[in-house]
Amino acid sequence: MKRVFSGIQPTGNLHLGNYLGAIRNWVTMQDAYECIYCIVDLHAITLPQDPAALRANTREMCAALLASGIDPAKAILFNQSQVRAHAELAWILECTARVGWLNRMTQFKDKAGKGGVEGSSVGLYVYPVLQAADILAYKATHVPIGDDQKQHLELARDIAVKFNTDFGVALFPLPEPVIGGDAAAKAGARVMSLRDGTAKMSKSDASDASRINLTDDAETIATKVKRAKSDADPLPSEAAGLADRPEARNLVGLYAALAESSVDAVLHEFGGKGFGTFKPALAELMIAKLVPIAERFARLQADPAYLDSVLRDGAGRARAIADPVLAEVYRAVGFLGAD
Repeated sequence: MKRVFSGIQPTGNLHLGNYLGAIRNWVTMQDAYECIYCIVDLHAITLPQDPAALRANTREMCAALLASGIDPAKAILFNQSQVRAHAELAWILECTARVGWLNRMTQFKDKAGKGGVEGSSVGLYVYPVLQAADILAYKATHVPIGDDQKQHLELARDIAVKFNTDFGVALFPLPEPVIGGDAAAKAGARVMSLRDGTAKMSKSDASDASRINLTDDAETIATKVKRAKSDADPLPSEAAGLADRPEARNLVGLYAALAESSVDAVLHEFGGKGFGTFKPALAELMIAKLVPIAERFARLQADPAYLDSVLRDGAGRARAIADPVLAEVYRAVGFLGAD
């Protein structure tokens, strides 16, 4: 079976964008691949973190993944810091990667933010190499990615090729991208704010009305959808009619993604109808899909010992795969005592 690795940051306040952008795809993939899912707390500390909040957010992400349908019996789920092979392999691969490769990573300057490049941590600069280590430590064959991660996967492939060539081994396979190809995944790939169809849905938005949180109850979801920004025109009968209507395009895309349908199919049903008809239907669909997740999430959050046990068990299973790979790397590099 093909082996998938994917990681997700331990951020709090998860919303619909997180679910449609990554989590739901993970749930689907666990039935078709050998899946290794990692809560990447090592990546999180490239930016300042409050230790208590990091622990809480790691448990929260675990609860959200389980509530959304990740099954620990099917997939390996763990937090990154419990498997030391990630950090150890990252150092070796940092000695393999070239500075010029990292200088071409377009996200670094964006993530550096207000402090600028000079005020950023070294970890933020080299974290793409840690991402490569995350993947290569398991000899993953496939990695689900969005458009913003294509460059990072290419770096992982470049590092694998250079390591294999430098040490004359065929140790690392070249991981292939898995990009959501069905209409529903494409429709939900970019989940935009309910208040501004040109801005991504984000937990950092000051207005809670801009997003659907995975913890929202039915009444809250219905209210947010009712108040979501739209326009006065009826929905078109074809997707081309949404080109200059960002809010309408976002709401129709959300319906298509949640219904696991296409935008064209949604417009075939609702074309010619106004938002007074469409919004209640969207709210009903959201409630049906998301409220059961919120209810499971609340139950799981109330049992931190169980969440810790899931992550601990997953880490043990992950180490059983990664440690022998790291041993192969040590032998290839020539570390004494690795034989």
